[in-house]
Amino acid sequence: MVRRSSVRCGLVVVVLALGAASCGGNDDAVGLFQEDAEPGDTVPDSVDESLPVGESASVDEPTTNAPSFDFTAVDETVATFVDVSGISGAGLIIVHRDFGVIHHEHWGIFDEDRVSLIASSTKMVTAGVLLRLQDDGLLDIDAPIADYVEWGAGNPAITTAQLLSNSSGLVGLFEPNPYTCMWVSSTTLQDCAAEIMTTTGDDDGVIAPDTRFRYGGGQWQVAGGLAEAVSGKTWSELVDEIYIQPCGLEMFGYGSPFDQVEMDGFNHPPGFDNNPDELRVSANPSMEAGAFSNTLDYGKLLLMHLRGGMCDDTRVLSAEALMLMHDDRIGTVYDGSAYGSQAGYGMGWFVDRSNGHISDGGAFGSSPWLDLEDGYGVLVLTESNSDTSTALAGYVRELIDNAIADGLA
Repeated sequence: MVRRSSVRCGLVVVVLALGAASCGGNDDAVGLFQEDAEPGDTVPDSVDESLPVGESASVDEPTTNAPSFDFTAVDETVATFVDVSGISGAGLIIVHRDFGVIHHEHWGIFDEDRVSLIASSTKMVTAGVLLRLQDDGLLDIDAPIADYVEWGAGNPAITTAQLLSNSSGLVGLFEPNPYTCMWVSSTTLQDCAAEIMTTTGDDDGVIAPDTRFRYGGGQWQVAGGLAEAVSGKTWSELVDEIYIQPCGLEMFGYGSPFDQVEMDGFNHPPGFDNNPDELRVSANPSMEAGAFSNTLDYGKLLLMHLRGGMCDDTRVLSAEALMLMHDDRIGTVYDGSAYGSQAGYGMGWFVDRSNGHISDGGAFGSSPWLDLEDGYGVLVLTESNSDTSTALAGYVRELIDNAIADGLA
């Protein structure tokens, strides 16, 4: 492990809506498992030795052979920040590829069961569903979506990869938005996707795919509608099958909160107070910003990314799928950048070209990131806004890195 005592997050992106404060990077660090295992397969006992150290341990407990990590300075910093900033509290989980959960702490109103809306921290989860469908042979992310759905003919050149990298050419979130169905819980995901792809209301705004990074917006609902169409399953069924059951998630799901709970601009909605039941069942969940979670469940998803796509002994995503998600697609394909020359984007993940971290922060106060090189991931969870969670993440990032380096020394 490389200590980066003098290296802080090289990029702070404060997106003013459903975006993220992002520090990221890429690494292939996925060749830990048998090459021919298929997503959803249980890994047989005969290859247990190929799993990383501690794989058999429960994800929410450190393995017995884990080093001793001292996160005292981290905890003191979070406690001080919560007190000085006046926010209601915070949750923090740190996971390590070899040792599972190595730190899990909460402050204020937070505890391990508290559920929060995570806004754009939803995107990496959504992207994983589409990559899983490619793993299963139901989808080629580089083929035009018009090959799979009739409504794709409205923009016949757009591919799934372009949707998931905010590069489809459809109108983005921070431009005059013609895609009103993305905020409505009463329609269906496929109907909304068809409406977005066939409307003439965006004719003055659509540009050629893979020419400019345009964050968020209707392109994510299109991806969700496509997923339902090619799989023959609802989004809820896909999330349950791909993530919830294999990873043992208990407090994770998708909703359409924007017309269902009291909102407060780009702050965590006051109408959602630790109660997913506030989200009525919707056939049009928000693909880019509708997920809810607690620290432990999101930590399990981060650990899955660190462990080559595995949740316990079940493969969720292939090594190839993870590389596609983590790699800086916009930089490779069209020399694009996301909010500055040091910001790249993969599929669902911002990529920091300066320090090798990837992240998927959300407007409502969630800041997750992965250090793929050193094998650990972090979620800082608050019920605030992206400015606040980004600031807190910035204070603890180097402290966490140094504590892990010291523990492994």
